[in-house]
Amino acid sequence: MSPKKAATGPVLPGAVWLRKRPPRRGQHGLTRERIASEVVAQLDRAGLDGLNLRAVAAALDVHPTTLYWHVAVRDDLLDLAIDAVFTELPLPDRPAEDWVDEIRTFMHDLRMALLAHPWSGALASSRPLLGPEALARSEFVYAALARAGFADDELAAAAAAVTNLVIGSVAAEASWQDGDELTARRAVQEHLQTNAHVYPVMAELSFETSAWAAQFAHSAEFLLAGLAEKARR
Repeated sequence: MSPKKAATGPVLPGAVWLRKRPPRRGQHGLTRERIASEVVAQLDRAGLDGLNLRAVAAALDVHPTTLYWHVAVRDDLLDLAIDAVFTELPLPDRPAEDWVDEIRTFMHDLRMALLAHPWSGALASSRPLLGPEALARSEFVYAALARAGFADDELAAAAAAVTNLVIGSVAAEASWQDGDELTARRAVQEHLQTNAHVYPVMAELSFETSAWAAQFAHSAEFLLAGLAEKARR
């Protein structure tokens, strides 16, 4: 790898946001934002396994080594891409009167933003979200929960519960839909019914149809009800 790269700090997950950015040197107008946009487009087309640095450089009309002014390793591209996805999640101009409504809207908006990019749920669950767009959304959640009365460890736990529910749900939905979901669900249901003596409750459930949105809505309401009860205490 060229020594002229962005390795002016740690090389670890999320570190692209922690390193000092190198000075610009005639980089053909190349920016992190342009790189992120192209990486998102490539991931949308080919998924995580299809990400190719040379293809990214070619699409940006630069030599691959030029990317090293902005990224030190391939995984830096993933951190840029997942933060770009968070730009699609709107933030209100001012706090809402009801923090529960605020968090509910956030959760559903985050779900839709991540579902628009099927690779993003798994990525968001496996990498630290340290980019400016992700951190701005985290700050929004923390602020809403702080207004509800959460503080210290309980504040951190409540915020984690909110984002983890969304990200985990999206990652699960994307993994199920990566193939013939109906066939897979029927196979699961047949297995459970064959072993109904071991799984009597689940054997009674229908797995043939997926209702991801409804399931997520119920999960979100369960969580919000628990948080609201805790806040009242």
